[in-house]
Amino acid sequence: MNDHTVTLDTSTSPAGITYADNFNVAVAFIDRHISEGRADRVIIREHGGGTVTYGELAENVGRAGNALTGLGLAPGERLLMMVKDAPEFFYVFWGAIKAGIIPVPLNTLLRAKDYAYMIENSVAAGIVYSAEFAGEVDPAIEAAKHAPALVIEAAGDGGLLSKMKDASPELAPAPAKPGDDCFWLYSSGSTGNPKGVVHAHKDMVVTSQYYGTETIGLGEGDVVFSAAKLFFAYGLGNAMTFPLWSGAEAVLFEGAPAPDVVHAVIEEYKPSVYFGVPTLYAAQMRAFDERKPDLSSVRLFVSAGEALPPDLLRRWIDATGLPILDSIGTTEILHIFLANREDDFKPGSSGKTVPGYEGRIVGEDGNDVPDGETGSLMIRGDSLLKLYWRNPEKTNEALQDGWMYTGDTYYRDEDGFFFCCGRSDDMLKVGGIWCSPVEIEAKLVEHPKVLEAAVVGRADNEELIKPEAFIVLNDASDASDALSAELLEHCKSGLARYKYPRWFNFVDDLPKTATGKIQRFRLRDG
Repeated sequence: MNDHTVTLDTSTSPAGITYADNFNVAVAFIDRHISEGRADRVIIREHGGGTVTYGELAENVGRAGNALTGLGLAPGERLLMMVKDAPEFFYVFWGAIKAGIIPVPLNTLLRAKDYAYMIENSVAAGIVYSAEFAGEVDPAIEAAKHAPALVIEAAGDGGLLSKMKDASPELAPAPAKPGDDCFWLYSSGSTGNPKGVVHAHKDMVVTSQYYGTETIGLGEGDVVFSAAKLFFAYGLGNAMTFPLWSGAEAVLFEGAPAPDVVHAVIEEYKPSVYFGVPTLYAAQMRAFDERKPDLSSVRLFVSAGEALPPDLLRRWIDATGLPILDSIGTTEILHIFLANREDDFKPGSSGKTVPGYEGRIVGEDGNDVPDGETGSLMIRGDSLLKLYWRNPEKTNEALQDGWMYTGDTYYRDEDGFFFCCGRSDDMLKVGGIWCSPVEIEAKLVEHPKVLEAAVVGRADNEELIKPEAFIVLNDASDASDALSAELLEHCKSGLARYKYPRWFNFVDDLPKTATGKIQRFRLRDG
């Protein structure tokens, strides 16, 4: 096998994947398209901007890698990226990988203190950032105890894009093995401080083939639009690695994904596959009351980030004729490993295992529990993180004999569908019985006045834990004691009596990670 090549045996499911001993993944995702005749095909359509072809992308990846090494970065060093969803994200990410530098995309919604922590934790050699984020990046650099040698804007005068103009588009891929460190992501922090998640060169191949190709069937004719951004695992796959792997086209939108803008992008660019999160789908449903957009180009609606309420799924099908395919992935596993399919879905479930992955539900003793019983979800597959950077304790807790503890409580039904009960730390024990916040939240969202809900445990006057609800209404002016009483009866009518919330709080929004996961620990902590 030639250097940097990957071979697929598609006679089986999942496909067998074989890598060359010398394997830099940038060749498989970037250079391959030139030899396969796609140089003139469009890969990126930038909302409000131009287009980028596969050929232009390959040239700019080479220029970016050469510019970064010319600015002093060396193979194995970390490059933090605070870069918006634009072509330069592709150039920097893949240029770094091809040059042997390790890119680390960061959440562009973070604050200076978060960036300062990550600068120190990663011991980054460089930072590339979009000018829009300078207000948080600059003070972070000043506050950090570690000083990166290179700090440069992605665009603008003197920025990386301008440096690339003088750099050669020819760049030999740095030597690498399939299991070598390739890129990092920081965990979203749904249960505390983010952790540096180290991924290997092979991992993007695994997720792109097993989910992008074999599960949702992406191909050259598809146009993909992801409301979820490139800086975290879900968006990185949706809008970059999946289209690159399949020869498809990606629509990039750099702004906040409000329903009216999302609908306008879909109507203008006519994507065939759309990736969102439950919060956004709920807001889109609400916007349907004002104007029904033309979503007819979309063949697949996909959701991840938080469990999709069954009532929202039913209302979406009624409105559009198509289901939202709920799924779950993590930063540590890189993308989706449980998924519903368009011809095989069940409301309230995260779906079945994606090809190439195995799932188990285990009890406190580490043994499998029978179907229908809750326990800890464990996943095995070839895209699991190598380790948490400088955190061997968490690495050893998460990885057990090739399996990973996801930190989620689940049960599996007799048909093989997996159902989320929430983060393991979020489970409530009410009256001595374990209770899922997700189940209570789903019941609350069924009420026509409720947009979103989060449930946590709170001690009552006798120090016994009971459910407490935090609710975002469709119309904030509806908040009242009378509505609290109405919601109480609504829950009592559809849940076991011990599961109904004892307290109702009406709030403007819920704390979430960038992937849309509710940070219940922040509600518990006040």
